[in-house]
Amino acid sequence: MGRLDNKVAVITGAAQGIGALMAKVMADEGAKVLVTDVQDTAEAVKAITDAGGIAQGMKVDITSNDDLKAMVETATGEMGGLDIMVNNAAIFATLTPKPFFEIDDDEFDQIMRVNVRGLHQVMRAITPTMIKAGGGKVVNIASGTFYYGPPGLSHYTASKGAVLGLTRGHARELGDKNIQINAIAPGLTESEGVAANDGFDMARAPTVASRSIKRDMLPEDLAGSLLFLCTPDSDFITGQTINVDGGKINL
Repeated sequence: MGRLDNKVAVITGAAQGIGALMAKVMADEGAKVLVTDVQDTAEAVKAITDAGGIAQGMKVDITSNDDLKAMVETATGEMGGLDIMVNNAAIFATLTPKPFFEIDDDEFDQIMRVNVRGLHQVMRAITPTMIKAGGGKVVNIASGTFYYGPPGLSHYTASKGAVLGLTRGHARELGDKNIQINAIAPGLTESEGVAANDGFDMARAPTVASRSIKRDMLPEDLAGSLLFLCTPDSDFITGQTINVDGGKINL
């Protein structure tokens, strides 16, 4: 018996990388997973169904209220509910690190629109359904960058600081509705997108050296924390952030 049997999980930004891995992990534990992204989700869905899991793909722009309405309707109407929401969609792997004074207004606004406002829009879209159902689990994907402010990524770092703020505020507002909202703050993770971006090359060796566990971080390293926050094991935990970074940051 899987830990997520009879649950419906929705995950954004899940066509590849960390999101696709998380979708597969939840499906392996018995959840029916709605895999969403602005990119084609077919490969991520196939990986789940080939392994015997249940998944459906859907194109969703988290900054579109119409897309989000359709996402909720698909989850509840076609898949049977909306028990778990994983807010993973964000702009990161395609960024070119640069000094803050070289980041123009359009790039800054795009990061905030997707990474921050998009999460707000998702939460606004799903909350009535979770309240009606009697509760749910939300996992927001933040970033360890907020704790140490790496050079070249100030707008991204600020956006992920805002994710922690939203996590805490939403958790406070929805705690009495049996909705637990927590965040995971990964370290630099060698997903496909990050591995293909040579703009991060200068950060790789120093990042590994700064960790207590001195190796690259892989998407699979997030699986345990994700499942913990999606199961009854975390029912009395809300508004919290788990750092998963190999011991780089000790709070």
